[in-house]
Amino acid sequence: MTSFAPWEIWLVMGLAGAGTLVLRYSFIGLLKRSADEIPDLARRALRLIPAAVLAALITPSLTHPELVFDPWNERMLAGIVAALVAWRTRNVLATIAVGMAALWLLQSIS
Repeated sequence: MTSFAPWEIWLVMGLAGAGTLVLRYSFIGLLKRSADEIPDLARRALRLIPAAVLAALITPSLTHPELVFDPWNERMLAGIVAALVAWRTRNVLATIAVGMAALWLLQSIS
């Protein structure tokens, strides 16, 4: 249980939400340009965000629960297979599907 009053919890949640909104809107508001006038450097950087977020979500799960570099780490082997598929096809759905299939297959073998 917490020692905070309900109104304090709601206040913190509201301030956190407002802060997030301000931070996210500031990028768009500070540009004050249309989508066609975004500088090329910013456009190239924005195109890399989905891949960076996906990598940040996936990478910790390859070594979970601890960092193990043995020859039969199913998660790491499935990650390598998925990375090869991503490199060859550049297709996110194919990468996820083949990576999950490889993980399930490797887990069923061991």
